[in-house]
Amino acid sequence: MNKGTRNNFHPHPEKRKTAVKKRPRRNSKTKNELSVSKTIVLCVLIVAACFLLLFINTEHGENKESVPVPAISEGTIPVSPEVPLRDSDAGKDQTENSVVQQQEESSGYQKPEKNAVPQKNEKQEAPAVIQKEKPSAVQKLPVIPVKPEKKPETSARELPSIPPAVNHARLVFVFDDAGQNTSQLEKYVTLPFPVTIAVLPGLKYSKACADRVRASADEVMLHQPMQAVDLKINPGPGAVTPEMQASRITALVKKNIEEIGPVAGINNHEGSLISEDEIKIGAVMQAAKESGAFFLDSRTTNQTRVPQASMELGIPYYERNVFLDNSRNRTEIIKEIMRGLDIANTKGAVIMIGHVWSADILPGILIEMYPPLRNKGYVFTTVSKSGAIIQP
Repeated sequence: MNKGTRNNFHPHPEKRKTAVKKRPRRNSKTKNELSVSKTIVLCVLIVAACFLLLFINTEHGENKESVPVPAISEGTIPVSPEVPLRDSDAGKDQTENSVVQQQEESSGYQKPEKNAVPQKNEKQEAPAVIQKEKPSAVQKLPVIPVKPEKKPETSARELPSIPPAVNHARLVFVFDDAGQNTSQLEKYVTLPFPVTIAVLPGLKYSKACADRVRASADEVMLHQPMQAVDLKINPGPGAVTPEMQASRITALVKKNIEEIGPVAGINNHEGSLISEDEIKIGAVMQAAKESGAFFLDSRTTNQTRVPQASMELGIPYYERNVFLDNSRNRTEIIKEIMRGLDIANTKGAVIMIGHVWSADILPGILIEMYPPLRNKGYVFTTVSKSGAIIQP
């Protein structure tokens, strides 16, 4: 073999090993040939190592800026950068791939689909990361407090201790100012106990509201408008005013009764100025008596002359004990109801007045308190059945 033949490198390991065996090991040319072979093999190993490091960096996302994000179809959850890949599985795949790769490069064989393994691993890893992310989101949900669901129980515990009823004390709930609409009224006529509702005359829904109350088997009153001490307050249509004579007042009240009627009774809307006039409030009471209705003094003034008119005319009457919703605050309303319980246990009955325009809060409180009040022995009734009439 000539010098040119000795210097030629044979890529196949088998042929190289055969050539080495045929020549003396101490030959300088053989040493050069071996040195060149080792250098090439070392270069191949270095290239393989670099490729391995590049592959590992790609899989683990260490170089985040240069690594393209795997394509995810619509409707899937994006891979969160906070969820780490499984290092044990990735390292195992990389080790197996590097061994196969070194064998292929050393033998000169190239696999037709070289990138098939990395693409397969990427597709397998993406669902694995998504499955990890979903449970983590679910685990965070129970940490969020669900306060609205606990509100009914909390509000029930806020109710004060209800004293037992004395001799079946009677509770009367009157709701004034009906006639302006039917939607608010509906929350009162559907309460689980009998009530008395006072309807204003001369309004668009006055007759409809009165009919709805009667249909619900509740008690209807005429809520007679009267002038207040504050002359700037307009009591509304069909009102009793200071310049009216007694005869005219009686005729006006009877007319309003016919519009709303039949009614069980009459009470005053506003009317502090008229209630302080014994003659004028007496004319209203006379109209009620002639119509077969009772009179309920709403007591919009401490200077009311209803007791004096009652004695003069011999007409019995009822009077309001508690206003429920002067404040629209829940705590204040409950406080007034509790005050009414004390009156009922002392006098045998209590008349408490609320208003239809408190439909957003008052009916709910009454529904909440109804079961414990009934369990304590209280009786729910109407004005005419309360037994709270005051004789002259």
